Amino acid sequence: MEAWDVLVIGSGSAACASALRAAKGGLKVLVIEKSEWLGGTSAMSGSGIWIPANHVAAAAGIADSRDEAIAYLRAVTPEGWAEKEDARWVSFVQSAPDMLRFLSDNTPLDLRVVAEPDPYAEAPGGKMVGRMVSPMPLSRRILGRFAPRLRRSTLPHTFTYQEVVDLDLYHHPIRAGLRMWPKLLWRWLTNSGGQGTALMTGLVKGCLDAGVTFWLETRAIRLIQDSDDRIVGAEVERQGQRQTIAAERGVVIATGGFEWDPQMRERHFPGPLDRIGSPRSNEGDGQKLAASVGAELDRMDQANIYPCLPTRYQGKQHGLPMTFQAEPHSIVVNRHAKRFVSENDFNIGEVLDERDANGAPVHLPCFLVGDHRFLKTSIPFRWYSSYDRDWVKTADTVPELAAKLGLPADALVETINRWNEFCKTGHDTDFKRGENGWEAYKAHGDENRLKPIDKAPYVGMTINRSILGTKGGARTNDKGQVLRADGSLIPGLYAAGLAMANPFGTRAVGAGTTIGPNMTWGYIAAEAILRQNR
Repeated sequence: MEAWDVLVIGSGSAACASALRAAKGGLKVLVIEKSEWLGGTSAMSGSGIWIPANHVAAAAGIADSRDEAIAYLRAVTPEGWAEKEDARWVSFVQSAPDMLRFLSDNTPLDLRVVAEPDPYAEAPGGKMVGRMVSPMPLSRRILGRFAPRLRRSTLPHTFTYQEVVDLDLYHHPIRAGLRMWPKLLWRWLTNSGGQGTALMTGLVKGCLDAGVTFWLETRAIRLIQDSDDRIVGAEVERQGQRQTIAAERGVVIATGGFEWDPQMRERHFPGPLDRIGSPRSNEGDGQKLAASVGAELDRMDQANIYPCLPTRYQGKQHGLPMTFQAEPHSIVVNRHAKRFVSENDFNIGEVLDERDANGAPVHLPCFLVGDHRFLKTSIPFRWYSSYDRDWVKTADTVPELAAKLGLPADALVETINRWNEFCKTGHDTDFKRGENGWEAYKAHGDENRLKPIDKAPYVGMTINRSILGTKGGARTNDKGQVLRADGSLIPGLYAAGLAMANPFGTRAVGAGTTIGPNMTWGYIAAEAILRQNR
């Protein structure tokens, strides 16, 4: 039997934040990862990190406070969630700034403010800048023997998050490459990357320096309880052998979502699915382990949902998150050929996934429709769409396009005519596309907000839900401790990241709502472990 103080299951940002805090607190920590790659979904991400009242913004002279952040969360989170989630919102806001400073002090991460507004900047406590940070590039070489084991991404990690935004890489990749080529060459020569590569390089390096041990290709298959029902370790499968790991101070589940388990996904997300953009190892291991010892699973119908382009990853079809649905000369319609959301809405994924009283999708299947000028706005779109040659449909008339998409022709003609009238007046009366702070920022100027769909040939394609990570799992209290359905604690068991019942759910309160809170909950769980008397 291997004996440790803390066992962390998973190796993404939540897992590493938890492992690092526990190790810096003097505990002996083991991180196990079932795949051959470190970093989980976080390593593939754009690494936008939403942390209110953070020290990076404060150093740049940007004012924010925990009170404003709590007011913002209470104003913009889903109706009816406050009664159940307010204590966890407060816990997140109180701990998040401390977590980020801890990472800055104990890893090589160089975090910078990203000039992005909150999606609901006009709400009480909202901010136009300061809550989004992302790391500067780091060389994988600092990870030593783990350097080749850091999970790669479908995103262009040679660029930083801010560079992707500032250079408008999606629309102008060649221009961006020409402007950046000396830096890009240097990063290639030094095996450096930004975004999720930089984040997980920094976190793993901090963990290694703090004495954390990593085991790859090690899958947890059973949690072990003592006579008092306390979680005291796990049985794992490693190198074809089963062995028992003792974890005297606690086990942290941070295994990611369950989107790659077909049965779980179809149970909780019925209806059309376009693509999945996370590692295939996200098969719900953590949710299953927690349930096996009596944990309440909650928020299982919540996920990080965002439009994805088709691509390939590790030789298989995959999703690439991209904001292609808000291009000029295009709109999004539901199965009735009606618009139902602003195409620039950051939380378009939440609206795509809207359910009726029986849990069935209200709008799906959904489609993006436009004219041929849509295809001219982005070289990357044309490149990635080639990975699914049957995806984009073209037609010489709107009724012909409707037939190819399976939409009612009269309704689609009416919807497009109504949109074209909005383009003439410059105002989207139905959904106010491009009018709030976030949408104006993402539109790249007023001239791109409202453009007509009136030049054949016409184009259309599905834009159903695509999942970047489910957000349901073990219910926890405000300390990250896992709970049973009756509210009692399962002692010794903690959950963080996408393996926990997320207190924000599908609705994102910032572009980095997933990673920022995930790391914070990993940190919170470790803090709770360190405060135990045992």
